[in-house]
Amino acid sequence: MSAPYEKVVEALRASLEEVGTLKKQNRRLLEASGEPVAIVGMACRLPGGVAGPEDLWRLVSEGRDGMSGFPSDRGWDLEGLFDSETGEAGTRYVPRGGFLYDAGEFDAGFFGISPREALAMDPQQRLLLETSWEALEQAGIDPGTLKGQEVAVFSGVMGTDYFADGTVHAELGGIGTGAASSVASGRVSYVLGLEGPAVTVDTACSSSLVAIHLAAQALRQGECSLALAGGAKVMATPGAFLTFSRHGGLSVDGRCKSYADAADGTGWAEGVGVVVLERLSEARRRGHRVLAVIRGSAVNQDGASNGLTAPNGPSQQRVIRRALANAGLSPADVDVVEGHGTGTVLGDPIEAQALIATYGQDRPEERPVWLGSLKSNIGHTQAAAGVAGVIKMVQALRHGIMPPTLHVDAPSTKVDWSAGAVELLTESRAWPDTGRPRRAGVSSFGVSGTNAHLILEQAPQEQSVTPLESVPESMVDVGDGVVPLVVSAKSVGSLAGQAERLASFVESREVSLPHVAGALVTQRAVLSERAVVVGSRTEALAGLGALARGESHPGVVTGSVSALGGAGKVVFVFPGQGSQWVGMGRELLDSSTVFAERVGECAAALERWVDWSLVDVLRGDAPVDLLERVDVVQPASFAVMVGLAAVWASVGVVPDA
Repeated sequence: MSAPYEKVVEALRASLEEVGTLKKQNRRLLEASGEPVAIVGMACRLPGGVAGPEDLWRLVSEGRDGMSGFPSDRGWDLEGLFDSETGEAGTRYVPRGGFLYDAGEFDAGFFGISPREALAMDPQQRLLLETSWEALEQAGIDPGTLKGQEVAVFSGVMGTDYFADGTVHAELGGIGTGAASSVASGRVSYVLGLEGPAVTVDTACSSSLVAIHLAAQALRQGECSLALAGGAKVMATPGAFLTFSRHGGLSVDGRCKSYADAADGTGWAEGVGVVVLERLSEARRRGHRVLAVIRGSAVNQDGASNGLTAPNGPSQQRVIRRALANAGLSPADVDVVEGHGTGTVLGDPIEAQALIATYGQDRPEERPVWLGSLKSNIGHTQAAAGVAGVIKMVQALRHGIMPPTLHVDAPSTKVDWSAGAVELLTESRAWPDTGRPRRAGVSSFGVSGTNAHLILEQAPQEQSVTPLESVPESMVDVGDGVVPLVVSAKSVGSLAGQAERLASFVESREVSLPHVAGALVTQRAVLSERAVVVGSRTEALAGLGALARGESHPGVVTGSVSALGGAGKVVFVFPGQGSQWVGMGRELLDSSTVFAERVGECAAALERWVDWSLVDVLRGDAPVDLLERVDVVQPASFAVMVGLAAVWASVGVVPDA
């Protein structure tokens, strides 16, 4: 074979190999583009004292109203701004709203931010930082381990009025980054060291749902391995109430009467929510708990319609159909819709007719799509509305209950409900198993004309709904006896607060104490101020209570880790004789596979040198006087310590031992 011919063959072979590689890459991209996205963590702060997803579920499942009086700590002239007759410009006729009364509170030091800079930060940035951290820990991910990784942040924010007066904060410095919407996402990435895309979205009231849509796209396209998505809204001034009161756009009593005949305007509210997203295959590979799955989503625009700020029914129909197509589903595959439902006279009927024209067609009359809106409970949280609706429906999917929509005197007479199989959820209903996963649609429509629709699906059946999992077996098969609970924070005051919250969690829920102990060391950040509370459930609660009150307790050990010199290393100190007792390894040999395997290795190594059985000695089955011999006590104690070190390593205390 001549040299030129060989070169041609080599070139053809290389070309074929390259084509094969490209085909494989294309197949992977095609598969990824249609892969469901898993929701693996959630966090929120919403009106009605809602401090997390479980609080939100209690509020909606119990049919409670979270609207309340105006906050008294923001410097608003509450009496001077109120006019029940609605006739005066610059006043409000609304007596209530949905507020985050603790929106001004922020642990700046926790995030390495100075008090001066914190004061010059938009409160929406602060809330997004806090809930991003909480959502990651709720997903079982230590936020400190994500530095340098391709983790994305998509945040929905529709402006800020925190700097409206222009004088109070001008002297603080840093006002550029504190007020910039772009920094709402960028600051989360900066503080956590995330290197995936960081994008702030402003499509008005659809901002957070659009953010989730974009995050899912970024995951499917391989731009990131994990994504934080959500939105926040804080009303630092009463401006929104004054403006909409002047135009008669607010409900007289401040409540959203979604899709009701009595609907008379929207009710303003504040809120923040963040979800942690991951490709479903990656979530399974990493052992993350899947709360629900995003099957599909879509975003579009009203375009040149019947007005810039007016909703457009045909565009809403199109975005719903596109989301269904993206999910590979038909309208009959969806059971319930969490609608936009602002309670306005114009918007609700248009939305309801669009839902009837899409979800209400081609389905059995006895199986209508059910319609509801979280806004009836907590008001319109604006940029956070979409993510709040997602969190509500994820909880509904998991609990198998469709919660009621409040304040509906009767379905709106401006809607032809007979044109399709759509019914209002005016009371709580069981969400039955039908042989397929439960599914819900979630809608958000922005005043800018940008519409978003997302389809959620129940988590795969193999997923457990236990709130604490992915904990190694060696940590959970020891029964519910004495366990160590590791509590940590960045300050002594925060440590007490963490102890109080942990005590409340353990006391109010039927959870395995070993599960909790395992999660505290494997699924949360371990910070510089630390305490270990040792005991049974009753003793642990007493110890946590003492820690919360700043009191000493025999079952509590506290300490601090110095930040000097970088991260320290874990060292095991093995005791000599004097620490032994009869049967000191019996329970762990029976309950911990890791301990038993390591002791077995020690026994095999000793066997040729001794005339006694290590396992019998540790179980207490050997003659008692054997433990009085130095040549028995020393190797037996050593074997117990080797086994214990392996157990601690298996639950993440050290990477290897």
